[in-house]
Amino acid sequence: MAPPDTRTQLLDAAERLFAEHGFRGASVRAITDLAGANLAAVGYHFGSKAGLLAEVVRRVVEPINAAQRAGLDRLLARTPDPAVADLVEAFTGPMFDGMPAGEEGGARTSRLIMRILGDPAEEMRDWTGAAEADVGEGFLAAFGRALPGLSDGELWFRMRGILAVAAADRVEVHNRRVPTCPSPVEGDDARRWAITFLAAAMSAPPTAP
Repeated sequence: MAPPDTRTQLLDAAERLFAEHGFRGASVRAITDLAGANLAAVGYHFGSKAGLLAEVVRRVVEPINAAQRAGLDRLLARTPDPAVADLVEAFTGPMFDGMPAGEEGGARTSRLIMRILGDPAEEMRDWTGAAEADVGEGFLAAFGRALPGLSDGELWFRMRGILAVAAADRVEVHNRRVPTCPSPVEGDDARRWAITFLAAAMSAPPTAP
C-alpha cells in the first residue's frame, strides 16, 4: 500500500490536533510537524489554517450527513409524516455508524464533533455549506410535522442535544474512564438505547413559557 500523500497526512494530523486542542490551540507548526510536512504545506494545499479546518470537518461530517439525508429520503418516500422514533433513528444512527466504539478513528470523530459544538472559535462554524443546511432543514421540517407543538427554536435545541449525546457517548466508550459505570457497551446495544432515549426526549411536551 502506498504511503499517504502530504495532503492526506495534513488532514489526518489536523483532525487529531483540532479534536484535542480546538482551532486556536492547534498551531500550524504542530500540525505540519505531526504530518511530517514543511510549514508552507498548509497554505499550498488548503490556503489557510481555516481552510484546512473546513476540509477536516467536511471529511468527517459529509459521510454522516449523506447517510442522514438518505435515511430521511427513505422515510419520506414511505410517508410524508414519519414517526418521531423513525426520524430519530435516521438522524442518530449514522452518527453511531460513523463513530464506532472501541476505535481511535471513531473516538477522534466524536471528539471533533464535540469541539464543533463547543469551541468558541468562529472558524468552527464557518465551514458549513448548503449540504449541511439542507440536511438540518430537512429534519427540522420533518420533526416539526411530527411535533407541531414545538417551536423551531426548541426543535433545533433538541436536535443539537442528539448530536451532543451521541458524540459524548462515543468518546466515553473509547476512554473508559467512568469507574462507577458498567463495562462500555459495544455493537448495536448503545445505538438502540440512544434511539429509544432520544426519541423520548424529542417527544417530550413543549417547555412551558
